[in-house]
Parts: sequence; structure tokens; C-alpha cells
Amino acid sequence: MKKISLLGSTGSVGTQTLDIVDQHSDKFEIVALSAGSNIELLKQQVEKFRPKLVSVATKELAEQLMSSLPASIRVVYGEEGLVEVATAPDAEMVVTAIMGSRGLPATIAAIHAGKHIGLANKETLVTAGHLVMQLAQDKGVTILPIDSEHSAIFQCLNGESVKQIERITLTASGGSFRDYSREQLTNVTVEQALKHPNWSMGAKITIDSATMANKGLEVIEAHWLFNVNYDQIEVVIHPESIIHSYVEFVDSSVIAQLGLPDMRVPIQYALTYPDRIASNVDRLSLSRIGQLNFRPIDFERYPMLRLAFECGKAGLSAPTVYNAANEVAVDRFLKGEISFLGIEHVVEAVLSKHNNCKVDSIEAIVAVDQEARAIASKI
Repeated sequence: MKKISLLGSTGSVGTQTLDIVDQHSDKFEIVALSAGSNIELLKQQVEKFRPKLVSVATKELAEQLMSSLPASIRVVYGEEGLVEVATAPDAEMVVTAIMGSRGLPATIAAIHAGKHIGLANKETLVTAGHLVMQLAQDKGVTILPIDSEHSAIFQCLNGESVKQIERITLTASGGSFRDYSREQLTNVTVEQALKHPNWSMGAKITIDSATMANKGLEVIEAHWLFNVNYDQIEVVIHPESIIHSYVEFVDSSVIAQLGLPDMRVPIQYALTYPDRIASNVDRLSLSRIGQLNFRPIDFERYPMLRLAFECGKAGLSAPTVYNAANEVAVDRFLKGEISFLGIEHVVEAVLSKHNNCKVDSIEAIVAVDQEARAIASKI
């Protein structure tokens, strides 16, 4: 029985992780859960999986939850609660499925505690990849990627030498507006943006997919996960989302990982690595699909991806600013405060006001993050 702490249990990745645990209850046990404010769903999860420890966003929510749970289940809250879940003594592995940069302190704490990490929170490496990867190495902790693209690259590299990589290619669905011109994006609505053609995801990541910011974050994450230069990373649009990513080696061989779009596959692989176990997800039939399509990325069409490459290459605090400004801009778009194209305007404006600097500690990263958010909220 592998014992798991799950950060972000009520989100898309969190609920799918629990689906896998439920299907293989002889192999996995949930010892701790954290969620934000979706108390009703969290209650159902607690009743089913009986963790020893549960964390929620606020003290008020914790008090509300405690009144309906057995006294044997400890309830905590806030950032300290997240850290407690991430460092639960019984847990062997921590799945970090929290959206945004708030997952960073808990992930750092989990690594310090020697927990292996199933990483679905890409912002952790975007904002602090230099700190996280070094700490994981020092502590002998394995970081297993859960994003479908990074899981694909990870699988393609099994038994291979990173030194023999020519390039890695991340595939992108193109998001809700992949067939729209720049002109057609002028008046698109939140409702249109949230209709992803291939995946069922949360609102923030769905908007990021439409702007290609999500792929930009994945580019920066890939740099840290696989120790490759940005010049070795490419992105192509692949509307079918069947090839999840691929690796070209110095001898011109290419290895790809394929499957129907279903996040349960990379989640389960992270939970069972280095083994594989049976899954009940639908099987891929290439003959039924018939053909796969690809087209190059146009940075003029997707400036958020261009900005991500620029920030990644600039290093230092630039990726932190990119991520923070984007989180604020997406939230403002979802609230109707700015237009869809306003997202990229806000991010570019914040970056233009920022003086790139060293961020050698979590405190320094948090300070830069907060400053970027404050600026982004006013543009």
C-alpha cells in the first residue's frame, strides 16, 4: 500500500487522482487531503477515503468541516495546514495538484521531509525551479511529472541519456480558439474561452490553454525537469492530442508517447512508477482515428508563448513575474474586468515594468510575486 497525501483534492487532477485510488484500493491509501473551499465535495471525499488529516483554506471553513467529521480526523487550515498535509508522517508520496504559486511552500516542505512528489503544479518549477530541483537532489527525492506532456517526455527518456537529447517537442491542442485569427479574438467571451475542445479542466488552465500561457509554463517546467536548454525545446500544435510529446535524439531517432486524452493515465503512471498497472481508460486505435495533424507555432498569433520563452531564457525573477501577472490577468478576464486579449497586454506591461533580479530564497520569490500581482491588478 503506497500512502499518499493529496494537495488540491477537489480540483480536476485531484478528483481524478482519487478515482485511481478508488479503482486500486488494494495498492493506494490516502492519508491526508487538502482542498480550498469546496466543502461539500471534500466531505464526500473524506467519508470515502477516511484520511487522518484534512486541510481547508480558512479557519471558518475548518470549523464548519469539523462539525460534520469524526473526531478522529484532524482538520487544519491555511498555508500551515497545507504544509501539514504535505509533510504528513505516514505519507510516502505527495501529489501536488493545487493551481497556482500557492503550492510552492508546501512542495518545498514535502521535499524537506523526504516525500517523493507527483507534480501537477507547474508553477512550482516555473517560479522556483532552481531551488526545487537542487533541493530534491540534495534530499534524494524523486519528482514525477503528472502533466501529460511532461509525463510523456519522462516516459520517452526511460533508459535514455539526457546528454543524447537533440530536442524535446511539447504538443499543444491549441485551446478553445485554435482556429481563430487575431482579429477574431477581439470580442470573444469567457464562455467561449472555457470550451476546451479536448480536455476537461479547471477554468484557469483552460484559459491558459487558449492563450498558450499554459504551454509557456510547461516550456519553463520542462527546462528544469529535463535539464535541457530552451533552444532544445519546441512546441507544435497537434489538435487531436494523441501524441502527448516526443523526444528527438542526436542520432535522429524520435520516441513519442501516445494515448487518448485522459489525465488518469499520467496520474496513474506517477503513482505506480517505475511499475505499470492495468487501467480501465479507453484504448487508442490509430486506424479508427485515421490521421494526426500538426502545425507550427506562430509567436505572433500566440504572444504569451513567446513571452514565456523570453522569460525562461532571461531567468532570475522573470518567470516568477510572468506567472504572477498571468494569474492575475486570467482572474480579471474571468471576472469580466478585461478582454481576452487584455491578458497578454497585462502580462507584457508588468514584465516591462520589472527589473530582473536574483531570487535565491522562497522569501525573495514571494516578494517578487506579490509585487507583480499588485501591478497586474491595476493595469
